[in-house]
Amino acid sequence: MSHMAIEMTGIVKKFGKAFANDHVDFSVRKGEIHALLGENGAGKSTVMSLLSGIYRADEGDISLFGKACRIRSPKDAHRHGIGMVHQNFRLVPTLTALENIILGEKNEWWRGSAWRKRKLAQVSGICDRYGLSVCLDMPIWTLSAGEQQRVEIVKTLYRGAEIILLDEPTSVLAPGEADMLFHTLRELKKAGKTMVITTHKLKEVMAVADRISVMRRGRMIASVNCADTNARQLAELMIGREPGEGVTVNSGSPGRTMMEAAHMEVKSDQGHLALKRISFSVRAGEIVGVAGVAGNGQKELAEALTGLRPWSGGSMVYEGKNADGASIRALIDRGMAHIPEDRMKSGLAGDLGIVDNLMLKSYRGKERFRYGLLRKRSNAKWSNGLLEQFDIRAIDQSGAVRQLSGGNQQKLLLAREIDQQPKLMVAVHPTQGLDVGAAEAVHRHLVALRDGSAGILLISEDLDEIMLLSDRILVLYNGELAGEASRREADKERIGRLMAGLNEAEEAMA
Repeated sequence: MSHMAIEMTGIVKKFGKAFANDHVDFSVRKGEIHALLGENGAGKSTVMSLLSGIYRADEGDISLFGKACRIRSPKDAHRHGIGMVHQNFRLVPTLTALENIILGEKNEWWRGSAWRKRKLAQVSGICDRYGLSVCLDMPIWTLSAGEQQRVEIVKTLYRGAEIILLDEPTSVLAPGEADMLFHTLRELKKAGKTMVITTHKLKEVMAVADRISVMRRGRMIASVNCADTNARQLAELMIGREPGEGVTVNSGSPGRTMMEAAHMEVKSDQGHLALKRISFSVRAGEIVGVAGVAGNGQKELAEALTGLRPWSGGSMVYEGKNADGASIRALIDRGMAHIPEDRMKSGLAGDLGIVDNLMLKSYRGKERFRYGLLRKRSNAKWSNGLLEQFDIRAIDQSGAVRQLSGGNQQKLLLAREIDQQPKLMVAVHPTQGLDVGAAEAVHRHLVALRDGSAGILLISEDLDEIMLLSDRILVLYNGELAGEASRREADKERIGRLMAGLNEAEEAMA
C-alpha cells in the first residue's frame, strides 16, 4: 500500500470561465496532519469539496492509498473512507445530536429501546475516547456553535473514515475547545488516521500540523514541513508579499451614551437564565469588547440586543429613548447593525445572489428602489463597488451566496452592515473564517466606524482580538458580568482569570 493517503494530480475545476483550481497537484502522507492554507478564495475549499464528493473535477486524477479512484458524490467519498467536517454544519436542527450522528443508518425500531441504547453506547464511547463532550439527547438547534461542531466531528468518527477533512475546524471554538480539538487530532493520528485541515490561524497550524501546503488564486504554491517554516513565511506565501505589521489601534474618544442595558435577564433555548441581571452601556466612539468562553451568555446577549430573542427582565435605552420590546425592523431603522455568530443562519440568505443579499436591509430605500421596481443597473454598480472595497472575490454576482467561500461570505455580511452607516454595531466573531490580511482589513473597518462616532459591541472568543480593539472590556461568566477593565487596565492574565470564573476579589488575590 502506498505511503501516500491522497494524491491529486493536474486537478482543474472551473465555475464558468473562472478557475477555482488551476492544475493543482496535492499529496498527503498516510497518518499525518496536513494543513492547507490560502487566502479567502484561493481554492482550498474547492480541493476539499472535490475530495468529499461535493464537486467533480473537470480534469485531473485522484488516488487514495495508491489506488486510482473517481469521487462523484459524497457517497463515493464515504465508500473510499473519506469523512468531511464542514465549516457550515450539515445537521438537521430538529433532530437530537445522537439522531444526527446515526442519520442514514437502517433504523431497527422493532428492537425497541435496546437498539437505541446500543447506539448511544457506541457514540458515547467515541466521545469519551477523544474527549468530545456532546449533549447527545439535546436537539441540534438548542446547542451552541461549538457543540454543533463537535457533533460533526463525532459523526465523522462514528462512520469510521480513514481520511478526515476539516474545513476551518476551530472557527467557532473557544481557545480551550481548540486545544481539546488538537488533542483529538493527535489521538486520531496515533490511531493511524489521516487529516487535512484548512484554517487561517497560523499559530494553530504551527501547533498541530506535520506538513503544510499553500494555495494562491487557484494554484498550489508550495508544500513544506512544519519544522522548516514559521508563521511569517507562511503568511508571505499566502498573500504573495511580506505581511504588514498589523493594525495599530489607538484609544477612542467616547461621546454620549448610545445604548444602555439595565438589569438585563434573558433565557436560553433550554429555558434557564443565560443572562442574570447584567447592566452595561456602549457610548458613541468606543468599542466595548465582551470576552468569555463559549456558552456563557454571549449568544443570548447579541440576540436580545438586536431583537432576535425576547427579554425576561430589564430594560434598554437606545439613543436616549426606551427600546424595550423593539422589533428587529425598528432597531435597524434606528441605526443598529448586527454581524451574527452564524452568518448563514441569521445573516445571509444562502440561495440568493450577492446583490440581493447586500440589499436585504436597504431595498426599500430610494437608492435601491423606485416607482415600484428595483433599480437593477444602479444596484449592480453599487454592489460592484462594495465587492471591490471589501475585497470580496466572487465569480458571479447572481450565483447563490452559499457557493462563496466562508471568508467571502463573512466579508459580504460585513460590507452590507457597514454600508448602512450604523450608529451601533453588534459584532459577533467578525473575523471568523478570515485569513490574516482580511482579518486586518475588518479590524480597520471597525476602528474607522468607531472613529466616525459609532458605538461597537464586539463579542469575540479571540482574546487577542478583544485586547487589540477594545476601549473597554467586559467579561461574561455563567451569565454574569465577572469584571470590567479599560484598555489601560486590561492585561491578558487578568482577563483570562475572570473568564475562568474568578471574581474581582479572587482575581486580586491571585
